[in-house]
Amino acid sequence: MLARLTILAAASACALVGQALKIPDTVIADRDVEYSAVGGRQTLDIVRSREGSGAPRPAILLVHGGGFRAGAKESYLPLAIKLAERGYVAATANYRLSPRNQFPAAVEDVKAAVRFLRAGAAKYNLDPAHIGALGGSAGGHLVLMLGLTAGVAEFEGSGPNREQSSAVQCVVDEYGPTDFTQSYSKSVDAAEVLPMFLGGNLDHERAAHMRASPLNWVTPNAAPILAIHGTADTYVAYEQSLWIVERLIAAGVPAELETISGAGHGFKGADALRADERAFAWFDKYLKPAPAAHRLLISDHGPNGEIAEIEWPSGNVLWSAPNDHGHDVQSLPEGHVLFTINPRKRVVELDSAHHEVWSYNEALEHPIAAQRLDNGNTLISDAKLGKVIEVTPAGQGAWKYESSDLANMRSRNAHRTEEGTTLIAVEADAKLIEVDAAGKIVWQWQAPNAKNRKLYMGRRLKNGNTVVSLSDPGEVVEVDRTGKIVRSIGGADPAVQMGWASGFAFLPGGGMLINDYTGRRIIEVDAKGKVVNQWRTGSRTIASIDLVR
Repeated sequence: MLARLTILAAASACALVGQALKIPDTVIADRDVEYSAVGGRQTLDIVRSREGSGAPRPAILLVHGGGFRAGAKESYLPLAIKLAERGYVAATANYRLSPRNQFPAAVEDVKAAVRFLRAGAAKYNLDPAHIGALGGSAGGHLVLMLGLTAGVAEFEGSGPNREQSSAVQCVVDEYGPTDFTQSYSKSVDAAEVLPMFLGGNLDHERAAHMRASPLNWVTPNAAPILAIHGTADTYVAYEQSLWIVERLIAAGVPAELETISGAGHGFKGADALRADERAFAWFDKYLKPAPAAHRLLISDHGPNGEIAEIEWPSGNVLWSAPNDHGHDVQSLPEGHVLFTINPRKRVVELDSAHHEVWSYNEALEHPIAAQRLDNGNTLISDAKLGKVIEVTPAGQGAWKYESSDLANMRSRNAHRTEEGTTLIAVEADAKLIEVDAAGKIVWQWQAPNAKNRKLYMGRRLKNGNTVVSLSDPGEVVEVDRTGKIVRSIGGADPAVQMGWASGFAFLPGGGMLINDYTGRRIIEVDAKGKVVNQWRTGSRTIASIDLVR
């Protein structure tokens, strides 16, 4: 009875805090905003800066504790105000409580809250791609479930905005339980709290205890997680945070444990300030990413069938346009883009508004590469017909090289050098040829073990050497005029293993971006060939890339 009175008193105190707290003039607070009506009206307090103009701001969902049976969203209003003043949209949520509402009702609610925020991104000027979550105790458990179970349908519930994702991009867990099967021996209230939340104690509902334990949902796809825990916690043992951080790290997930020596359950004074500062730093790291180092055009030859401009190295897509599974893309001045649409037998130029301003399709069968030349003409390689042509803006022919060695899909990329010659990739023979204006082959290079390899493209360097991309294994090599390989990235190097190096782009300072076509990733190497960034492309099968100039 005393425990129940204590919980009720704490809940009343939280409500009073929310009522008495003065909202500063620097922020706007929308109170008691309904985000779901499943099982009763569930609400958020949403706090954001009064300076609402400018770019959308990252958002943070705050989830209160209370043993899954008590507590109120108002307890996190002071923290929500701090976060709003730091440039976040902060929302503190109520959720269904036990014993009336058992697991996974509370998990379903916080997922619905995240979906509500995404659906209201325009209204609240928040960035739907950058949402984090913080919670303490029971709230810590719930935000862990947010970070660990993105895409798990059984926890989505029947709440609104189901078209939105409930995923979060990072989590701060303050002393939340992670393994309910180990809670009873080292907690002063687990024997009372957990049966109400899980429908029975460990002897009778072991499966529910395991299903509700965040530790059992760790995968490499989990969001980055910071756990903050005191070593003198008698409600949730410190080891609970240690276990999950260790498992996350083993799965390759960014995770850290902030240990507060001697702190109990719930931080006060200097410990609370320390926890807040660590949380702020974590959110700043993952929700306020540094400006993109570069912008990159990609030609997605796979199921997506589109060109896209992305931020590097995050992979954030800025815009896209259909290419019907074409191969090549080139960045042009003033935001224009040149690309191939192979099945439609067209080469197209888009302006900065992504409107078509030029195209060419005369007597083409499979245009696989295109390059806008300094003279305003366009170089086009047709892999089906086995020809490389240069056409004027008016579509008139200015130059042509044709060979049966290039026909019937044996060739790939073609590129005009500064010397006026043309490099043509004979993919089927793993050979690069250089043709002069008269159509004479003036240089060629054959890849080692050519029978088992494919050559996608070549680019001439200012020092006269040529950079070439190869498959099986994926490799980018620099060769001199004698054909000697003077530099290799990938190949047999165990540090950089690729399946099929196709498109590549040079970076300032001597680095390079390399697309691994079959490995479905783009890697960035520095001037020494060391991998410094990579982006896993997921469903995308990218053929060519180009740096936005």
